Amino acid sequence: MSAQKDRWVFSFSFLLFCASSIPTRGSVRLLQELSPQEYFSSLQAGRASLAYFSHNVSPGAQPFLEQIENSAEALQDYGISVVKVNCPKEDVSRYCGKENALRKAYLFRGNMLIREFPTDALFDVNSIVANVLFALLFNEVKYVETLADLQNIENALKGRSNMVFAYVPATGTAEHRAVMEAAFAYGTVHQFVLTTEATLLKDTGNDESDVSSARLLFCHCQQATDLAEPCRRTAMGQTLTMLNIHRHLKLMGAPLVTEVAEDPEKVSTVHLQLGLPLVFILSQKETYEADRRTAEFVAWQLLGKAGVALLSRDLVDLNILLRSNVALKTPDEGVPIKYLVLEDTDEVITLVEDKNKIEQIQEDEEEDEEDEDEKENNNQDIQDDQVVEAVSRDKKRELPLEQILVLTEETFHSALLETARTVVLFYASWEAVSLAVLRSYTEVADHLKGTQGVLLSRVDCWDWPGVCTKENVTQLPTIKIYEKGERSVVYNGMWGTEELTSFIMLSRVSCPLKLATIDEAEGYLRGEFPSELSSYHHTSLLGVFSTATSEAREAFEEAGNILRGHVTMGMYFEDDALALSRKYAVSPPALLLARSGGRSVEGIALSKQSAQDMVRMIRYESLDIFPEITVQNLPHYLQFRKPFLILFSDGDISQMESKEMLKLAKGRPQQAFVACWLNLRKTPVGRGVLKAYFATMPSLPVLVWVNLHAGGQVFKFPSEQSITEMNILSWLEKLKAGLEIPSSTLSEEDWKPPLPAYDFLQMMETAVPELPLHTSHRRGDTPERHPPESPGGDTAVREEPSQETKAEKVGSPGRDLRGTAPRLAAREKQGKRHSKL
Repeated sequence: MSAQKDRWVFSFSFLLFCASSIPTRGSVRLLQELSPQEYFSSLQAGRASLAYFSHNVSPGAQPFLEQIENSAEALQDYGISVVKVNCPKEDVSRYCGKENALRKAYLFRGNMLIREFPTDALFDVNSIVANVLFALLFNEVKYVETLADLQNIENALKGRSNMVFAYVPATGTAEHRAVMEAAFAYGTVHQFVLTTEATLLKDTGNDESDVSSARLLFCHCQQATDLAEPCRRTAMGQTLTMLNIHRHLKLMGAPLVTEVAEDPEKVSTVHLQLGLPLVFILSQKETYEADRRTAEFVAWQLLGKAGVALLSRDLVDLNILLRSNVALKTPDEGVPIKYLVLEDTDEVITLVEDKNKIEQIQEDEEEDEEDEDEKENNNQDIQDDQVVEAVSRDKKRELPLEQILVLTEETFHSALLETARTVVLFYASWEAVSLAVLRSYTEVADHLKGTQGVLLSRVDCWDWPGVCTKENVTQLPTIKIYEKGERSVVYNGMWGTEELTSFIMLSRVSCPLKLATIDEAEGYLRGEFPSELSSYHHTSLLGVFSTATSEAREAFEEAGNILRGHVTMGMYFEDDALALSRKYAVSPPALLLARSGGRSVEGIALSKQSAQDMVRMIRYESLDIFPEITVQNLPHYLQFRKPFLILFSDGDISQMESKEMLKLAKGRPQQAFVACWLNLRKTPVGRGVLKAYFATMPSLPVLVWVNLHAGGQVFKFPSEQSITEMNILSWLEKLKAGLEIPSSTLSEEDWKPPLPAYDFLQMMETAVPELPLHTSHRRGDTPERHPPESPGGDTAVREEPSQETKAEKVGSPGRDLRGTAPRLAAREKQGKRHSKL
């Protein structure tokens, strides 16, 4: 098994472990002990329960009770409770009175008895879970004994649904349990059929002579219409476990053939994510139909063993494609794609099933190419995810965690009561983003060292899932600030040291801060009050209210609670509030904004606004009028979905340019656009932005208009004109009138990571027939030439209907692969390494 596949299995198992390790009712035992009256009065309609009635526990029944208790947690995942009913000695009722009744376990749904189980049939957790689910899923899982029964079910399913047929040597085994758990998850999607008859397994055409091992077949009945022909079957090659069955069903639901139109290095499919290789059949316009049939033939032969993709040479500009007809991409990290010339489809199948075949085909490669491979293998630790890469690169660096208190389930609540404000980082010690945030957190702790009334702490949710569950931590990492162990504020900003420190310090002050005198209000606007924030650059917002504006004041207070930690808000509502507001040419209720330490105070009238309206207004007004765009603050301005007027500069902009742009920003009508500037020395990513806007790097400074949310057109301010307010306004009028030609137009393609991440929730979900995974298509495209859009908006990969819905074309495909490419006299090896998913 490859390293990547090991990681996938470990991660999947880890998620299941996490889900099962978070308690739902504290430390209460899952096996309940009730009296008969308590048990029957607690039964709920539609709720299943497994009950065992007993007067007293004999030594012989003790092992059975231990297994019943061990199975309680597993059954609880399926909504089934487990109860031990203690019968009084004088009770002679149906379940307590007879001796043979006491040797049975009873399965109820509501108050209806579903099935009785002899205790000797429930000998371990696997047998208990398997038999209970089998009884509850009686209608979803058909049991068959003869070939005629199986064929009747197949015929009824043809053209409608697929079938999962499982053979287990005996019921109550681990394999039986795995099938039942899979049926519980996928029973609404596929028809499950079970048998213990070995002769029936042989009648289905299974070549395996060993009938002591369980088998599972996926029957493609949905595409079958001929009642005389059996459904096509694909056997699962692995042992019957829940994980392997889930993996097999995901593969059966994947597209039979995926059409791609990009570099194979960038292609990712469900097969690669599940640890299987991907075979590329290279095609071209002239041989498309024949190549398509060949690809489908190969795909059916390799179903469950490898994925198959049809790669068009016409749409991908790679010279190697012109000298090959097959390519093989493996899921192993650091292994380059193999480009080959094969004679027929049998060689393709052998290529997948016999790993030594690749070496035989490429045995004449030059030795010096091995040195190139060795050189590239030194870069195997480089990750596609930059956060993972950074953590991996510095993994040996020890973090100074002495100033951060470690909290556990026992110390969490007591620690919150010891300090006025406790900052808690909830994280997972194995997760890359958590570790990256932990580094910033240690720097915050160093900045705040000695600060009175603030305690920095951390909880590892991997070690203490109960704490994180009780504190409603739904994503990691999460930072919360607790005030005297009671109310908490959740941080939802950037994870940088400066942003975290600012949030913690601002959270120390009441929001809004009630001011008692005009002198305090004036000092607040100058940034002098409160004193603990005097060293932090921030915009001060002061709400001024009269006694007649209580409704607006209440909305302002509610907005302050929402924005606490993100802004500083003061409130003045004394008798002389009118005099304070008139000083700034407004009347109560009003908002005063003080920028740059009170040197500039702007008055804004407040109408009858809700708290949410005030939150939106305050967030907008607290932003700089003419900001310097950085990676950290860009999201704040993008959320307004307005055009950007950006001045790109190699260093600080001149005083004249700053003055003219500030005049323009202040006078913009109804804030129709965002006027800003970007320092390429501080934010070097701006050079990449300019390269995306223009074919060549323009001379700096350069003023650019771009509307990212409508059309993506980029306009460049004439370089021969000076940057003045009048010149810019005149130029903007020409843009509005359509008199200017855009320098470029940005693609509407979504910005996405280079490769998709594992989506374990999607892998575990039960597919719903009404919500097909692959439905979006670009209008006007034809299947022969242009691939339609994938669900994520990526036009480079086209996923055809899956083998569950697409019937194999009639006619035998050509087995000769030589028609798609000229033969090679000498083969070349690609040195490129595909990135790890």
